[in-house]
Amino acid sequence: MMTRLFSPLDLRDTTIPNRVMVSPMCQYSCEQRDGLATDWHRTHLGSRAVGGAGLVMTEATAVEPRGRISPEDLGIWSDEHADALRPITEFVREQGSVPAIQLAHAGRKAATSRPWDGHDPLGPDEGGWAVVGPTDEPWPYEGEAPPTERLSVEEIESVIDSFRTAAERALNAGFEVTEVHAAHGYLLHEFLSPVTNTREDDYGGDFEGRTRLLREVTQTVRDVWPDEKPVFVRISATDWLPDRESWTLDDSVRLADRLGVDLLDVSGGGIHPDSRPEQAGPNYQVRYAERIREETDLQVGAVGGITTPEQAEALLANERADLAIVGREHLRDPYFALHAAETLDATEEVESPPQYRRAFGF
Repeated sequence: MMTRLFSPLDLRDTTIPNRVMVSPMCQYSCEQRDGLATDWHRTHLGSRAVGGAGLVMTEATAVEPRGRISPEDLGIWSDEHADALRPITEFVREQGSVPAIQLAHAGRKAATSRPWDGHDPLGPDEGGWAVVGPTDEPWPYEGEAPPTERLSVEEIESVIDSFRTAAERALNAGFEVTEVHAAHGYLLHEFLSPVTNTREDDYGGDFEGRTRLLREVTQTVRDVWPDEKPVFVRISATDWLPDRESWTLDDSVRLADRLGVDLLDVSGGGIHPDSRPEQAGPNYQVRYAERIREETDLQVGAVGGITTPEQAEALLANERADLAIVGREHLRDPYFALHAAETLDATEEVESPPQYRRAFGF
């Protein structure tokens, strides 16, 4: 009897060979600070494809230079960036995996140093730049925060266009799935949440106004992405701020079917330093994905504390999610999917690289 984890997932005309997805995880490794993919990115993403993951997704890839979290982040704002990513998509596909890209804009959380360098805001003399958001309210750093520029309507239209051209370049680079990043306190999430969006124009105010930018970005990406290929959106299902007006799971359920996407990648938090999960541990965010799956027509991916093959199999077999999105465990074990196939006695259901078969039970 086939395991659920190693059953294919069909989205439009694209078949993901199994339901293990490599979560988008920033590598902060563009050493020339130019947003161009390096050998590190090819090795990092390629090794997870060799390791059997059905879907391999890049880190948050900035649609414009000021949309990077750090100067060392990936970008896709020029044809040169697409050219640098193409060898990665080719290698991932050669291993039988599906290459995917997350398109992102960091908004007011941009222009910081890498985590291991302090993750502090960078001034212009340190390689930083002017950051933008729905308002001029900056991210509440412990020290003095750099100014944030409020996006005008015209500038919002430019951001939407940046997502469109980034999607076109991603397609040219060979990606088969594109995901719009609207989670973790970055720009699109900043517009969704009343914590950060106090605008009174068409891009603020009520639910309709605050969700408008994400809906327009998603539509423009869908317009240029081929009909046979899927589009995902990653959201923070809740701001984890129950004591104030904030984005909630009810809001996420209400929004989900209006996005016109093929799968919702369901995460949480990130909008404010006080944003903390109600509980942490194995599967601690799966219930968000489960509820959205139950109450909408969307397929969903679940994240959060998924570290074992048995967990991943159970959440899929129990119809809590359609895709197991595995992050940190893939950092610890690039061959998570191959090890999972051994553990679940499913080696006949996954194609393993012949170069590695003597090390696994295939």
